[in-house]
Amino acid sequence: MLRVAVPNKGSLSEIAADMLVEAGYTGRRDPRALSAVDPRNDVEFFYLRPRDIATYVGSGALDVGITGRDLLLDSGSTATEIASLDFGDSTFRFAGPAGRFAGLADLAGIRVATSYPGLVGDFLAAQGVSAELVRLDGAVESAVKLGVADAVADVVSTGSTLRAQGLEIFGPVILDSTAVLISSGAALPGIDTLHRRLRGVLVARQYVLMDYDLPLELVEAAAQITPGRESPTVSPLRDPAWVAVRAMVAKTDTNSVMDELYQLGARAIIVSSIHAARI
Repeated sequence: MLRVAVPNKGSLSEIAADMLVEAGYTGRRDPRALSAVDPRNDVEFFYLRPRDIATYVGSGALDVGITGRDLLLDSGSTATEIASLDFGDSTFRFAGPAGRFAGLADLAGIRVATSYPGLVGDFLAAQGVSAELVRLDGAVESAVKLGVADAVADVVSTGSTLRAQGLEIFGPVILDSTAVLISSGAALPGIDTLHRRLRGVLVARQYVLMDYDLPLELVEAAAQITPGRESPTVSPLRDPAWVAVRAMVAKTDTNSVMDELYQLGARAIIVSSIHAARI
C-alpha cells in the first residue's frame, strides 16, 4: 500500500486535498483524522504538518508527499522532488531598514531573522556570505523593530507588510517556491500512478476543449491558432466543404482564440471543460 503524506493545515492543505479528490482518490472525511485508507486505490494518506512532510518522506517512513519546495529545501531531507504542482506559489527575499542595505555583501556578520534557516543558510553560503541566522516561527517582519535582528529573509508577495515595518527589499531572489510532489526514492508503481493522475488534474485545470466548424480550405490556418497538444482533430461534416475541428486550448487564452477563429471564418465555436486527462 502506497503511503502518502498530505499537508494537514496551511495554504497547501485545502488545494492538495482537492487535487487528490479530482485525481480519483478518497481522503479523510473527519478533518481531525490523522490518516485515511483508500482501499480502492491501495493508498493510505497521512495528514501531517507541512514542515514535517519532507522529513517523513526522506526517512522512508512514507513513500511520497505533497509539500512546498521551500520546506523541502529547508528541511535538509534526502527526499527528492518529482514534479511541480503549480499552486502555493511564494517568493523569498531579503529585506532590511530602508537605505541600509545595497546588496548581499552587506549581510556579512550581521543578524538575519528567518523561519527558514536551512534554506537561507544554504543560499548565503553559496554566495560566500557569512551571517548570523536568527530562527523565528512567525512575525519575522517585526524582528528588526524589536531588535532581535538587523535584516530578515521571508516570503514576499506585494511587500506591503514589510513596508509597514519600515523595511525594503534588496538583493536577489532567494527562491521561487511552489507546491511539489516529493518521493523517498523508492521505486513503487503507485507513485507513477499518483504522479500521472495529478498531472492530469493540472492539465484539466489549465486547458479547455474547443470545438468549431470551419471551411475545409481554412484548416491549415486554423491549426496555427489551435495546434492542440499534438495536433487538432479534424472530422468531416455532411457538407464536404466544411469540417469539424477539436483542440485543447489554454484556458487563459480561450476568448482571444475564439475571436481569432471567428475572424478567420470558423462558426459554432464551443468551449467545454476538461474534468480529467492523461497526457
